[in-house]
Amino acid sequence: MASLLESQWLYLTSNFSDFQLASLGSFVIHESVFFLAGLPYLMMECWGLQKYKIQRKVNTPAAQEKCVLRLLLYHTCVNLPLMICSYPVFKYMGFTSQLPLPSWKVMSFQILSYFILEDFIFYWGHRFLHTKWLYKHVHSVHHEYATPFGLTSEYAHPLEILFLGFATIFGPAITGPHLLTLWVWMTVRVLETVEAHCGYDFPWSLSRFLPIYGGADFHDYHHRLLYTKSGNYSSTFTYMDWIFGTDKGYRKLKALKRNEDHSENIVREVDNLVKAE
Repeated sequence: MASLLESQWLYLTSNFSDFQLASLGSFVIHESVFFLAGLPYLMMECWGLQKYKIQRKVNTPAAQEKCVLRLLLYHTCVNLPLMICSYPVFKYMGFTSQLPLPSWKVMSFQILSYFILEDFIFYWGHRFLHTKWLYKHVHSVHHEYATPFGLTSEYAHPLEILFLGFATIFGPAITGPHLLTLWVWMTVRVLETVEAHCGYDFPWSLSRFLPIYGGADFHDYHHRLLYTKSGNYSSTFTYMDWIFGTDKGYRKLKALKRNEDHSENIVREVDNLVKAE
């Protein structure tokens, strides 16, 4: 398996330059992963699949079309230039695409580090975007969709897109990773943000098995509250919101829901006992 991957990698590096792979190649991978991951959630909303949906509200076809068209425009005019302009920084910091490929241990450690660093930058930047002026003139664009679906994860004002790009590439930019590590990091980061905006809380969602992972339910609460202090500002994990107390509203809501579910279970058990008698 490793030799097959290395042979395919050798073909890429022999036929394309580092610049082409790091900028254009990264753009193609980003677009492919983003739309392949996001479109199924859009289809689920279009088909009216309500099971596991967090909110009952559904976006109109016009709103869905607006999101897709705006994304294509911003990805081409903002994301692509950002990837091209960031290449010299990556190269200066030791970026390489040549063999040997990094080991899975090295890649895993770097990607986990990128997640932690990105989450820290995103949390504080996101809180700053929720100050009155920035929310009104910049971040409110992203909050046009109070009921998010996967593709709305990158629907934002161009200035916010630059900030999101900065938070994502900061870790790789200061470490100069292998291109394969960069592509894997980009892939899992895109999958994470699409899942966080998908609008569905499935029984197999990662947040049900990893307590510090935010997921769709955690971030959907943030979108439902159209105010500058809605809380739940983290991108991936929940500990930053817990440390600084910006998830109190969300935790209170979850506690109330648990109490309601518990009360319903008690009533159901009593009814069953009465029927059994």
